[in-house]
Order: sequence, then structure tokens, then C-alpha cells
Amino acid sequence: MSPSTAEAESGAAEAIHIEQLHKKFGDLHVLKGVSLSARDGDVVAIIGGSGSGKSTLLRCINCLENPTSGVIRVNGEEIKLKADSHGHTVPADRRQIERIRSKLGMVFQNFNLWSHMTLIENVIEVPVHVLGVKRDKAIATAEALLDRVGLADKRDVYPAFMSGGQQQRGAIARALAIQPRVMLFDEPTSALDPELVGEVLKVIADLAEEGRTMILVTHEMKFAREVATHVVYLYNGLIEEEGPPEQIFGAPKSERLKQFISNIH
Repeated sequence: MSPSTAEAESGAAEAIHIEQLHKKFGDLHVLKGVSLSARDGDVVAIIGGSGSGKSTLLRCINCLENPTSGVIRVNGEEIKLKADSHGHTVPADRRQIERIRSKLGMVFQNFNLWSHMTLIENVIEVPVHVLGVKRDKAIATAEALLDRVGLADKRDVYPAFMSGGQQQRGAIARALAIQPRVMLFDEPTSALDPELVGEVLKVIADLAEEGRTMILVTHEMKFAREVATHVVYLYNGLIEEEGPPEQIFGAPKSERLKQFISNIH
């Protein structure tokens, strides 16, 4: 189970804990008993081929999918689940789900900014209307975040008039606006034109430098090697191999991982 014993002994609190997570969609068994954890300050990169379960794992952490079985703890609090009348797993406490989501900032492949709102309206929407932050305070925070991701000049611009890279940086600012305990990134550069990837990766790297806790599904292997503190290789719904990036990319043990790395270079 990640992180390593050395990381566990660092004294950092456990932000995310996952134990024997299974997820089925009908007869399709997508996650087959995944266990991992992330402590404060960890940057966990999840890599693997298409269909390996990477995005499903992230969506289970953020309660966008309900796991079939297993344990997820966020900030030490276990997500409570129950079976509905059809035998499907559903949240036992909706208010708990809302509380847990308020600790998690999620950035998707497709930027998901609200098209009818300006950028700053996007960033303040959840703090003001869900978390009850006073509007003037939310605006001040949003302006600081937009400056931080290099978008101060796009404050009053609608998403349709921004590049994909600008929209994704805006989505990162929006996720940061709730002051999350953990940031979750689901292949944040996969929908971008190649020349725009670097500007988004730089923002994420800066967040890692600040010591922000992150779980990142990515196909950018060079980035994962440079930024992650721990790398998890998923294959067919199971963790095939995990460890520090220098081990995963420099001295992989699994034949499947060796093949995966050789195929992407």
C-alpha cells in the first residue's frame, strides 16, 4: 500500500485512504480491489492504459461513482454507503457526500466551465452559493487565484473566448477556490492541443511545489516522473506496480509496466 513506510513515518496526516476498492458496471468489473493512500503533501500519479480503471478510481474518491465494495476515507472520515432496493450501492448520507466533496477539488479532462458565466463568476459560484462565503471575500480570493494561474486579464471573459489551456487553468482556479484538502486531476491535458499542454502542467507543477496534496491521472509520463512523489501503475483494475517515480520509470519490476513504458516513449 502506498505511500512507503518512510513517507508514513514522516508524520504527515493521511488525506485519502482507499482499501480493497471494487467497482462493477453490470458484468464489467472495472476495479478489482485497489488499495492506496495519500498523505498531506503527496503527489500521487496514476498511470496505465485505456480501460485500466484510472478515471473510475478518481470518480469513486470524489463520490461521482459509488464503489461496489471497499473503504474510502477522506480526511479521516469514511464514506458511508448502503444498498438500495435494487441491491446497488448508494450513499447512506447525502450531507456527508456534500461535506466530503467540499474537501476535494476536481479537475476534469473537459474543462466543464459554465459557458453562461464569466471566468470570475465560474470561480466564485461554489464558494458563494454552496459554501456560503460572502461575495466580496469570494471575489478577492478568486482574483488572487486567477492571478496565480496567469489569468488575471481574463477575469470578465466568457469561456467561449478563451483557449483550451486558458479554460483548463480557469478550471484549476475554480477547484482551488473551495480551498480543498486534496486536488484530483483526471487527465487534465488530454483534451488540449499539444502547444497548450505545457501551460497547464506548469500550474500543476507549481501547486506541487507548494506542497499541495494531489492525485493525478495522467498520460504525461515525463511530468509524472518529475512531479510525483509516488506513482501507481494500474492494469486491468488492479495495481500492478507502485513506488517512487525513479523506481517505476527507472527500474520497473513488472513486465507489463516495462512494456507500457517502452510503448509510450
